[in-house]
Amino acid sequence: MAGMTNELPNHGPSLQLRMVSVPETKPAEAVFPAVQPKSRFNLYPFWRQAAGRVLVALLSVGSYAAISRFLLETVRVEGVSMTPTLQENNHYLLNRWAFHDRDPQRLDIVVLRDPSDNGYAVKRVIATAGDSIFFKDGRVFVNGKRLEEPYLAPGTATYTNSRTTEQLITCGKDQYFVLGDNRTRSIDSRMYGPVPRENILGQVVVK
Repeated sequence: MAGMTNELPNHGPSLQLRMVSVPETKPAEAVFPAVQPKSRFNLYPFWRQAAGRVLVALLSVGSYAAISRFLLETVRVEGVSMTPTLQENNHYLLNRWAFHDRDPQRLDIVVLRDPSDNGYAVKRVIATAGDSIFFKDGRVFVNGKRLEEPYLAPGTATYTNSRTTEQLITCGKDQYFVLGDNRTRSIDSRMYGPVPRENILGQVVVK
């Protein structure tokens, strides 16, 4: 032991100091445990927890961004062009993955890039590539058959964007003809014509 000597003060006959050794089966720490100052603490668990929380936050943000960009996104309807099906200022889900493995179909409600101002719009697909649309006396015919539209308000008529009462339009390759359900308050394919496939961003989920 540091500071000890085998010699004792001379108070009589000389004696030999008997040293007691610690048995080898016990570690030194068991006899003389290290004492840490009370003011110290281990920082590793704290930093591991902090790093874990940061990682979870980053993964959450990344997952939300991926879901919003490629899967589901909340959209708010502005305007009344889709009433009574969609109400103004209400929120709906936009399924961006809906047309990943299939093309838009007739009567799908979609969000698209408006060709007239490049803004976002929500409309209903009325006809797809190769279909012909015929307007006559306020009614809509697709490929020669009158289109049944139970989603419209009773008494709704669909007129062309001109003074003529009849009009025939044909969708080309990868083109879609869209209309708003509120026909008197909707700017749609009657004004800007069929929209290309790349303008359609996804399908609106309607309960």
